[in-house]
Amino acid sequence: MTTVPDVDLTYNIRSFGAVGDGVSLDTPAIQQAIDACAKNGGGTVIVPAGKFVTGSIFLRSNISLYLDVGAELLGSENITDYPVIKSRWEGQTQDTYASLIGGDQLSNISVLGRGTVNGRGEVWWKAYAEGLLDYPRPRLISFSNSNNILIDGITATNSPSWTINPVHCENVTIHAITVINPADSPNTDGINPDSCRLVRISDCYVSVGDDCITIKSGTEHESPEWYAPCRDIAITNCTLERGHGGVVIGSEMSGGVKNVVISNCIFIGTDRGIRIKSRRGRGGVIEDIRISNLIMDGVLCPFTMNLYYHVGARGNHVVSDKNARSVDDGTPRIRRVSFNHITAREVKHAAGFLYGLAEMPLEEISFSNVSISISEDADAGYPEMADDIPHMSKAGFFIRNAHHVRLENVEVAGQIGDAFDIADCTDIKIIK
Repeated sequence: MTTVPDVDLTYNIRSFGAVGDGVSLDTPAIQQAIDACAKNGGGTVIVPAGKFVTGSIFLRSNISLYLDVGAELLGSENITDYPVIKSRWEGQTQDTYASLIGGDQLSNISVLGRGTVNGRGEVWWKAYAEGLLDYPRPRLISFSNSNNILIDGITATNSPSWTINPVHCENVTIHAITVINPADSPNTDGINPDSCRLVRISDCYVSVGDDCITIKSGTEHESPEWYAPCRDIAITNCTLERGHGGVVIGSEMSGGVKNVVISNCIFIGTDRGIRIKSRRGRGGVIEDIRISNLIMDGVLCPFTMNLYYHVGARGNHVVSDKNARSVDDGTPRIRRVSFNHITAREVKHAAGFLYGLAEMPLEEISFSNVSISISEDADAGYPEMADDIPHMSKAGFFIRNAHHVRLENVEVAGQIGDAFDIADCTDIKIIK
């Protein structure tokens, strides 16, 4: 829970010359306050009520950035206020524009309070659409190679790209934040831990233009020495609205993903609910995922597992080939995933879409106590992004290339055709 810091131990950015009129560039004053606080051993930097325009600012170890009620950090609309740094973006280390709030190799840092971080991403979305950017867009808040991180209470909105993105971090707590980006804003994922360990995401509301919460671990294009799993992740008590996926794993998963618990969440109008995606060449193992106590309302497809994900590789025959290929280090694997006590209403395209590789079936997948009802006025579309998959509307569970699947007390209502369309699978049990 966010607490108000002792005023005697704080550094108010106005004392360093910040104006807060929504026009003046306050980056130098904010950075001076952070650096002065760090020089004196750490403490809390206060952003008081006001509208403070800023480019990239960099936290230091042992710093809390506290946004008071009525405080708003406004991202500068001048691209030159964001220096170019080396950072992982979409699974590969490369030159990117620095985040609005960021830092590398830090310890004991926090961004908290009841204020707002507004990235004013419109200028970036427009430049991206017109192909005018030399580097990937800034994220709103992103720390790398850091530990003991807290992001609590704030509202994060209008991010230029991904909103909250810890990379190679340990012991990360993201609590009671609100993330709102326009539905049509490109790649504005909500919360994306990437190759992190010990992450807790709780009591958040996320409504964005891409995936709401996504767990990632790099791609085959990353240097292997940077591979690291994203593991020991707990996501609970969140409400996730709109977006391409509610909680997503992949498609960047070359370092692997393991030990993930997703519980007590509500999904409203997301394209997919729980979404796991990868493809040949990416490698990595997704394993030991436990998903329980969810309610979904108006999603296109509640559950998808797709090892033919084609974004960035559309038309690539190696990726799209439905025949078995040789297993190698680039073969992705999904195993030991369970879904329990889930209700999905007003589903559109399909009750579930599970498609493993012919050479590497999905393994040990279970659904129990799941109730799904299909919308009477559902439209047609694709339940997942892959080449050569069927157009669906009001379909039941579609399962291909899976081994050891258990469906116990799984109810599907309102579908057209069979509730379970299963082929090229082994050891399947449907228990009523």
